[in-house]
Amino acid sequence: MKRGLKILVFIAAFGLLLLSREPVKAQCAICSTNVASNKQDGGKQANGLNHGIMYLLFAPYIAVGVLGFVWYKKYRRKNVEINIPNERLNLN
Repeated sequence: MKRGLKILVFIAAFGLLLLSREPVKAQCAICSTNVASNKQDGGKQANGLNHGIMYLLFAPYIAVGVLGFVWYKKYRRKNVEINIPNERLNLN
């Protein structure tokens, strides 16, 4: 019963979290003003800022992927023999 209650509370909290979204601005006022004025003048600062955000977004995923790959290569089993007898199994 406790496990079911925990799952229900988690689903309710997650549902409330999804329903209570508000739009936010993640840039400070100075950065957003500089990017907006630069973009209006035909500058490329906005593209550079977007590329920097994408770099910061994907860097942790790439690092975890590399560590996972190294861990897999280092600790996987090699040359494991499986001895299965050729006997007939009685399942009754």
